[in-house]
Amino acid sequence: MTTKDIDENVRADLNRLRESIDNIDAAVVYMLAERFKCTQQVGHLKAEHQLPPADPAREARQIERLRHLAESARLDPAFAEKLLNFIIAEVIRHHETIAESVPPGDG
Repeated sequence: MTTKDIDENVRADLNRLRESIDNIDAAVVYMLAERFKCTQQVGHLKAEHQLPPADPAREARQIERLRHLAESARLDPAFAEKLLNFIIAEVIRHHETIAESVPPGDG
């Protein structure tokens, strides 16, 4: 069965829900873009002051915080942790790249 073979009411519901999902996906992308703008600034600040790209203590606190938020939102905390770990890895990669671009002694 394809979506063209289903009842019009069901198709309308699917379209409405999919439009909402598309809007949420767009919001997520824009929120991630804003987050990365902030983390880029953090990366420049760290590089200028010769701070390490990673901050394991902060990362652990953030993971724990996000797990609690996920639980209260009824989202799988393990999924939320995997997502944050993926984002953190990307942020650290950006920070390392930024640190490599700052000449020694400019901090």
